[in-house]
Amino acid sequence: MKIRIAISTAVLLALAPAARADEAALYAAAKVEGQVVWYTTLIVNQAVRPLVDAFTRKYPGIDVQFNRADSIPTALKIINEGKAGQPQADVFDGIETEPPIAKAGLVAPYVSAHADQYPAEMKDLNGLWIATNLYFLTPGYNTTLAPPASAPKKLDDLLDVKWKGKMAWSTARSAGGPIFVGAVLRQMGDEAGVAWLKRFAKQEIVNTDITARAVLDQVIAGEYPIALAIFNHHAVLSAQKGAPVDWIKMDPIAAPLQVTSLVKGARHPNAGKLLIDFITSEEGQRVLAVADYLPAMPSVQAKTPTLKPEAGGFKPIYVPPDAFARDGEKWQSVYNELFR
Repeated sequence: MKIRIAISTAVLLALAPAARADEAALYAAAKVEGQVVWYTTLIVNQAVRPLVDAFTRKYPGIDVQFNRADSIPTALKIINEGKAGQPQADVFDGIETEPPIAKAGLVAPYVSAHADQYPAEMKDLNGLWIATNLYFLTPGYNTTLAPPASAPKKLDDLLDVKWKGKMAWSTARSAGGPIFVGAVLRQMGDEAGVAWLKRFAKQEIVNTDITARAVLDQVIAGEYPIALAIFNHHAVLSAQKGAPVDWIKMDPIAAPLQVTSLVKGARHPNAGKLLIDFITSEEGQRVLAVADYLPAMPSVQAKTPTLKPEAGGFKPIYVPPDAFARDGEKWQSVYNELFR
């Protein structure tokens, strides 16, 4: 045992200076570029500014410019700029942003310096993306309209006639009905999953063309007792402010990944790599945790630890960009057929 510890320590000591040297070299190259442009889907005041402030404190001399939009508009912007031969972004992120950009050949492979601290399902084998933060989609309920003792606990409980016409969800593919459909199909298989969804469709789920956050706000306001496919941390944040709301640890829990990637042909590739390294480092992940996001690095706890599977004791179905690219249209088709 002592020999193993000695060897491991020696290896770590040998690797540490190399790691520091690599970071120093990347920082030096990034300082020459002087700037990094980040197209992000994160909320600016909540997450982007704190990350930028922490990054520039650690790496002075690099100006961070950012542009905030949702996943699909961000993807279209990067693709159009790439087609024009004038890429503006160096780094981008999002839930569904990466697949269309990768299909257009505009993602540059880059393996984060911290990739070994992330499980396989949270990083691309070819270095095209790595997760930065997580979302866990669960039911949320109004604790006044649906007291905890009577609230549904498992999937089949949602079939109870007392909930007919009283459940709502967003129509958004990555945070609403379609991804709920996808999670059911991935857990049960296509045949059994579609059979269950046909039964569930008789419950007359209310479709809303708003965000999952806005659906939860309607539940809090008493418009519906239950919201399906809301972000569990949103329920906790609202409950902490006194709202009558909670989330349900109900399988299947779909977990879309927020991932970041490097743009092919970026004008500031070294600064882009340095930013990716920072966001995926323990330091960057802690900034996200303080901002009430759920950090992807398993060793970094959320502000409310039980919101993540490590402390919460649940097993989510992770939905990486590849899954949206491969199965997203099928999920949307089943959703449209049964629920629209």
